[in-house]
Amino acid sequence: CVTGVHGVMESLSDSALKHIHNRSGLTVPDGRPLFWLGRLAGNRTMGPVPGEQLSLALCEKAAREGWRLFFYGGGDSVAQQLASALTDIYPGLNVVGSWSPPFRPLNANEERALIEQVKQAKPDIIWIGLSTPKQERFMAEFLPKLDTKVMIGFGAVFDYHTGRISRTPEFIRSVGMAWFYRLCCEPRRLWKRYLINNPKFVGCVLAQKLGIREYPMI
Repeated sequence: CVTGVHGVMESLSDSALKHIHNRSGLTVPDGRPLFWLGRLAGNRTMGPVPGEQLSLALCEKAAREGWRLFFYGGGDSVAQQLASALTDIYPGLNVVGSWSPPFRPLNANEERALIEQVKQAKPDIIWIGLSTPKQERFMAEFLPKLDTKVMIGFGAVFDYHTGRISRTPEFIRSVGMAWFYRLCCEPRRLWKRYLINNPKFVGCVLAQKLGIREYPMI
């Protein structure tokens, strides 16, 4: 799970989502606020793990090691365009399949078709490009059903690499304002996530630091 403030705040009010994060193989801090909070908690070697940078590092290693990748998510044909864009950057990348799902739960026929396609492709890693918490719930449900070793929820990374969303400038990311940049790019879709969840996150952090209330994530 590649998780930022939004995922943490959703988990505080959703015990099932919190359980998914806590039983994942690895949950990494996507964004500066969680990195800073981790450092304040005493994790001195902790660093931020932006999904966009993680995805490129993974592609580089996958091309070198011969790992088989499958892309699931995004809008119409986005997964296919992602495969094309990344194989242009990493010529040795072995993309064995892609699937652009509808904006609703899969029906029984679609689920069977996905299971069969993955069975034939035998990917080592499936990238999931849905929004949080939809992608985390999908991974928890489908990892036992699909013939693969690992799923990673990359969210907006699909749109970054296909040019649908402009990349956040590094200086904006370095000061923890990537959320504001994304809000300016997609205000209608993201206003609730950032203008409600972010202040709530700051309030929870202050309450915990002042000993007013604990917010255990386990």
